[in-house]
Amino acid sequence: MTYPKRATSKASQTTHQRDHHHDTVQTPITSAAAWESASAIMPNASKLPALFISHGAPTLAIEQSATTSALARIGQNLPKPRAIVIMSAHWQSAKLEISSNPQPKTWHDFSGFAPELYDLQYPASGQPALAETLAQQLSARGITCSVNPVRACDHGVWAPLRHLYPEADVPIVQVSLPQHYDSIACYQLGAQLAHLRDEKILVIGSGNITHNLQALRWDADSIDQAAKSFKQWLLQQLKIDIPTALDWQQYPEYKDIHPSDEHLLPLFFALGAGQRVSVVHQSMAHHSLGMDIYRFD
Repeated sequence: MTYPKRATSKASQTTHQRDHHHDTVQTPITSAAAWESASAIMPNASKLPALFISHGAPTLAIEQSATTSALARIGQNLPKPRAIVIMSAHWQSAKLEISSNPQPKTWHDFSGFAPELYDLQYPASGQPALAETLAQQLSARGITCSVNPVRACDHGVWAPLRHLYPEADVPIVQVSLPQHYDSIACYQLGAQLAHLRDEKILVIGSGNITHNLQALRWDADSIDQAAKSFKQWLLQQLKIDIPTALDWQQYPEYKDIHPSDEHLLPLFFALGAGQRVSVVHQSMAHHSLGMDIYRFD
């Protein structure tokens, strides 16, 4: 795959050191070594998409809303995955890590919410063999990577998955969001893992299409028009001009929409794995939180 060229504005001014992703043609990263039977990963007509999910507040886990209904429909309509590989905004790390925890705990990584939220459990298993084979193949490509055998599932993982797969019967492998990654690095990582979609593995980026908590108005019916305008602009770029989408910080006053970038970057992970965008769901919550869900094929 040939990656988009870097656009010429703020994205091009980053000075941090980035892992090297090669543009040369390589054998696709595969999950084959993780399964006992080779037939389990044979390509078939039911290739899975990649998804970007806006997970909103932790209360998403107990809500019944248009967003949670959309998540439920996805789970009902897609072929059941063999596993999920997911990047959450809530696991930032010094370098790329992949969770190899066989039984990741449900981590209630928030405070100040209703007691019932802290009683929730999402007992999906991990898939250590898949984590190990992905880490090995990424490392062989010069991408600094290691497995993490103790990582728990943060709410960016289990809150949306509770609606997507309520039986918690699909194994989860979480990948971290390295602190030095930008949109292009996330895109390139997603592209490295794109072939997993042919192997019945669902690739997900979990964040928020808009995320300014300072502008949040809890349970308000009003809509932050600046946030709405940003997500409409970005969706248009995803459809027609991916390099401009990757250079999203050219958008005027983008820091009013994303004061920090960790909730948007998982979008580009999903984009790298899928390319062609379609809208599954669009809405706003709590005034400033865009709750969009996108599918990439």
